[in-house]
Amino acid sequence: MAMDLDPDDIFRDDEDDLDDDFHLEKESTKEFVVYLVDASPKMFSTTSPAGDRKDETHFHIAVSCISQSLKTQILNRSYDEVAICFFNTREKKNLQDLNGVFVFNVAERDDLDRPTARLIKEFDRIEDSFMREIGSQYGIVSGSRENSLYNAVWVAQALLRKGSSKTADKRILLFTNEDDPFGNIKGAVKNDMMKTTSQRVKDAQGLGISIELLPLPSPDEEFNVAQFYAELIGLEAVDLAQFIHSAGQKVEDMKDQLRKRMFNKRIVKKIIFSIANGLSIELSSYALIRPAVPGAITWLDSVTNRPLKTERSFICLDTGALLPTSTKHFQPYKNENIKFFVEELSEIKRVSSGNLRLLGFKPLSCLKDYHNLKPSTFLFPSNEEVNGGKCIFIALHRSMLRLKRFALAFYGGSANPRLVALVAQDEIIRGGGQVEPPGMNMIYLPYCDDIRDTEEVLPDSEVAAPRATDEQIRKASALIKRIDLKDFSVCQFANPALQRHYAVLQALALEEDEMPDIKDETLPDEEGMSRPGIVSALEEFKRSVYGDHYDEDGDGKKTSEMSKKRKAIAEDAVKESANYDWGDLADTGKLKDLTVAELKYYLSAHNLPVAGKKEALISRILTHMVVGGRPRKLGKVIRLFMIVQLLTH
Repeated sequence: MAMDLDPDDIFRDDEDDLDDDFHLEKESTKEFVVYLVDASPKMFSTTSPAGDRKDETHFHIAVSCISQSLKTQILNRSYDEVAICFFNTREKKNLQDLNGVFVFNVAERDDLDRPTARLIKEFDRIEDSFMREIGSQYGIVSGSRENSLYNAVWVAQALLRKGSSKTADKRILLFTNEDDPFGNIKGAVKNDMMKTTSQRVKDAQGLGISIELLPLPSPDEEFNVAQFYAELIGLEAVDLAQFIHSAGQKVEDMKDQLRKRMFNKRIVKKIIFSIANGLSIELSSYALIRPAVPGAITWLDSVTNRPLKTERSFICLDTGALLPTSTKHFQPYKNENIKFFVEELSEIKRVSSGNLRLLGFKPLSCLKDYHNLKPSTFLFPSNEEVNGGKCIFIALHRSMLRLKRFALAFYGGSANPRLVALVAQDEIIRGGGQVEPPGMNMIYLPYCDDIRDTEEVLPDSEVAAPRATDEQIRKASALIKRIDLKDFSVCQFANPALQRHYAVLQALALEEDEMPDIKDETLPDEEGMSRPGIVSALEEFKRSVYGDHYDEDGDGKKTSEMSKKRKAIAEDAVKESANYDWGDLADTGKLKDLTVAELKYYLSAHNLPVAGKKEALISRILTHMVVGGRPRKLGKVIRLFMIVQLLTH
């Protein structure tokens, strides 16, 4: 069992020390997305059933998906940039001045830019003002060469000219419920429009822009991708059925996205793996697990609301002069300050060069579960290394898998050097796709003082500790099998505290009147636990442990004793209460002359609460007598009851 571990450090990446020669990989590429939304009259007239059994137009579904994606994107990857573009519109708004295309934007923002709170707020209200300010009409008209789909792809391509395709992923997401946009046109004109539109899409793809189709099928009519869009997006005939299912699932996922931060796979470090006799290869390390925590606090200027930049200056204590940096440190020794440079301190603290050095191999059976000190790091050959490094890694990887061995190595810089186990992981392919890549998992091994022996708690008396019987073990096993979660993964449950944190930020930023509902998935599944099979297994387990006369108010012998004690107190209260004429005491107003202990006789005898002051006890007695009792003079009791109520309130 690990000891003295910093919870914040367990999942932290092995960041570079000041004296390390390694470097972090640059931030992963951005993503530029243009949402193309069909605004033809068919998008407003066609409806699909929603979760609350109300019909929603396809235009509403598309707008909801985009709105939810924008809100989630701020949490996932706030540096990505988006643009929203409608086609088949009455009004036009684009730099190319093309008909039937309207680029939606807000002030103080470029057409392709990071999403802002103002953009999300105004886009949420787009349905109320769309017909009035933008309008809907078919942009592909018979007898005309005008083609709004062609224009929309052209505008989107122009928006995505920003940045390089080497440093940014560029995508166009097309929402439409029309599988044949040229259906009302016949002959050579239709063929010409289809060819020119397809060529425009190919030109965009040649610039590194990918186009994704999100079809919105009607309840009574299937979206025929083969009619036009299959060739447009390069979809083979054998993949048509699977595409419709995956596209529909993607739309549903966009409508109900979880508020969470997404961490892209990035290289943490470049590691030099020293094998033997000067033979070394370069590996890339990846952090497999990271905690999702609220973002860091950003200090803002109270006037401009812009982020503040913190600067630190060093001032000479003797002269008051401004020093460039703190260049020296000192250590008092025998009434003298011994000065050190930063470079000297780094060299003194250096235990290892930071390389990964192979020590040998051991059978996998020697590696225990409790040796895993913290989450492992995944190792893979670097793309930049040369001179046959990948061949060496592959040969080593295959040999370790075949011989069922793991490599023992020494790894660490000046901060935390330790022994590690390199366990080879084979590639796993399912359904034609890679589920797990080949590589090595670097497991951080503990030192001897990191492991604590299990302490056995012995009873004070010489009586043997209770042991479960075979029957109890069988019933417990049956119960565990009933409530076992199939294919369990930590990704199935969201952190409710983070979900509420993000919901509060969203409500504040968008000035929402109501807080979004937060579903706490960590609470017990009461509906699942109430299934007959689970209830039966639970009852059988309780009977095997506690017997048939089990008191659910507590557990075991202690519960029986407490219930007996409560029963004896109630019986005594009934006997004592019989010695008083409660009706006459209430009629004559003499309840106030009784002590608190005497008043509790009546309350305990009638299973009423006994907590509170004397006035509260009298009020409780009179209430019970009026509602459930039979006083001799009801009117007088009611008047006394009202007087007591007035006095106590």
